[in-house]
Amino acid sequence: MSKKVFVTHQLPGERIHDLAQLCDLNVWMGPGLLPASELAAELADCQGLVCLLTDRVDRQLLQACDQLEFVSSMSVGVDHVDVDALSERGIPLGNTPGVLVETTADTAFALLLAAARRVAEADNFVRQGSWRPENAWAPDFFTGKDVYGATLGIIGLGEIGQAVARRAAGFGMEVLAWTRSGRSVDGVESVSLEELLLRSDFVSVHCALTADTRNLLDADRIATMKPGAVLVNTARGGIVDERALAAALVSGDLYAAGIDVFEREPVPEDNPLLHLPNVILTPHIGSATTFTRAQMADIAVENAIAALKGRPMPHCVNPGV
Repeated sequence: MSKKVFVTHQLPGERIHDLAQLCDLNVWMGPGLLPASELAAELADCQGLVCLLTDRVDRQLLQACDQLEFVSSMSVGVDHVDVDALSERGIPLGNTPGVLVETTADTAFALLLAAARRVAEADNFVRQGSWRPENAWAPDFFTGKDVYGATLGIIGLGEIGQAVARRAAGFGMEVLAWTRSGRSVDGVESVSLEELLLRSDFVSVHCALTADTRNLLDADRIATMKPGAVLVNTARGGIVDERALAAALVSGDLYAAGIDVFEREPVPEDNPLLHLPNVILTPHIGSATTFTRAQMADIAVENAIAALKGRPMPHCVNPGV
């Protein structure tokens, strides 16, 4: 009998067609994202799951899905999955590392530049009809912060952090980094997190969300940042205390921020960052190019195909299973 695999969203790429030839494939067709309340019912008699980072795969779900044999997520981060619970059941978990490195680094630098030079504010100013002869120009008209020659602090020096460092070199920036692994990279000065926050004109977050990094940038650490600094986060929302960040932006202790990820997604209406003019907000689009998303989908499907064939996944988070 053919095994059943459930896919929580329509996927780009080409390999999904190959997967359909190997199993009884069921794809959620929408509209929108699959409601969390329906995932367990869809998985009840399935052996495989291909999911997104918006799908919560926790211990409770796994207890209701006793036939599940593998999970493949179209994401690099897997904080939406209870990896320990999967490993206890001997269920491999696939992810899609590497492919989105350069694309996400582009997004981080785009947010850095936009926040420094007040791009969103200026765009709104023009669109709203405020650019008139009486306020067309002045010495302080939409002045921002220089990026060239400034100091950039990178939190997390994995592949994406290193890609951001390469971009910073093109802007003549001094690059500092703190990483839990102690990794050393040419052209990047390794410092403590405290020193990084004190010295950096721009801080870009690129570490994974774990129990150790949740609220890594809390109110106390944000308070130690260099006055007038800019914070960029394209990693995971739970790493930054959003209310503490908003307070620092309102007080003027920080100059601006560029945020692509949030503790709760989609962002609730009461998030204090939504009402601040000195924040660039994007809806978790770090890897959002047509080419990269298709590659991510194909890798996620390749992981699923390998599991179906009884082979190790090409990219497995818990290879010990």
